[in-house]
Amino acid sequence: MAPKVTKAEKKTAYDTKLCNLLDEYTQILVVNADNVGSNQLQNIRSGLRGDSVVLMGKNTMMKRSVRIHAEKTANQAFFNLIPLLVGNVGLIFTKGDLKEVSEEVAKYKVGAPARVGLVAPIDVVVPPGNTGLDPSQTSFFQVLNIPTKINRGTVEIITPVELIKKGDKVGSSEAALLSKLGIRPFSYGLVVLSVYDNGSVFSPEVLDLTEDDLIEKFAVGVSQAASLSLAISYPTLAAAPHMFVNAYKNVLSVAVSTEYSFPQADEVKEYLKDPSKFAALVAAAAPAADSGAAPAAAAVEEKEEEAAEESDEDGFVSNLFD
Repeated sequence: MAPKVTKAEKKTAYDTKLCNLLDEYTQILVVNADNVGSNQLQNIRSGLRGDSVVLMGKNTMMKRSVRIHAEKTANQAFFNLIPLLVGNVGLIFTKGDLKEVSEEVAKYKVGAPARVGLVAPIDVVVPPGNTGLDPSQTSFFQVLNIPTKINRGTVEIITPVELIKKGDKVGSSEAALLSKLGIRPFSYGLVVLSVYDNGSVFSPEVLDLTEDDLIEKFAVGVSQAASLSLAISYPTLAAAPHMFVNAYKNVLSVAVSTEYSFPQADEVKEYLKDPSKFAALVAAAAPAADSGAAPAAAAVEEKEEEAAEESDEDGFVSNLFD
């Protein structure tokens, strides 16, 4: 018969396991485990087996192990984990893609009944329709002010009813009614609260960002940098195109207002002297723009393709600075 393991030995083994995981893995998902059963947790462990390890434990024990290990290894990044260990949380150590692991964890949510005293995580709405209950059960509906009628010997709910609001505690009547209707309104599973990656801690929403989102945010940053540079007249790479354009506009305004001129200004002056020329130019360009006829020669097609490529590149750069 194997000797019984003492509490001290269990704590030592847990501390050793946690420290080894901290050394081996650089990515950690901090998850909330409220209302997650042991069988459900076992299924999650099986689903993540291969590149991820799920570790649960008491917060005080985890904080102590992390703190001591950080001091021993002189790795200050581990201290960023300690403030995250609040509530009923666990740690998922992984070497895989954080987004994929997070999505895999979300697959293991299971439906749960509304138990008395439980705080509702979502609004619970009872849909209209036949309940299958006999007329003797109408007392439940009357207590909860749910409009019903008797149809073919069974109770039928007339209109949708918001039975429980998010954040409210489930009462005995609500729990009994949902149980009779066979409605399991809530679903529970591990919920990712924070992400730890090589010492950096960030929200799990960051994992949902796509390349398009990053480009959009980068473009907004460049635009803000250019606006600030223009406002304080400080030259930067982001503001340079706008500064050149503004300078050209200023020079062109001076040329139009004075006798000084240059080739580009001469053309503008001609249009200002005789606006009909500009109108004729626009009228001549309109049919060409609306025409869908293909070019007659292959050489013309090549030139148009090259022009289109250059235009796309210029447009991309322009969008970044606009």
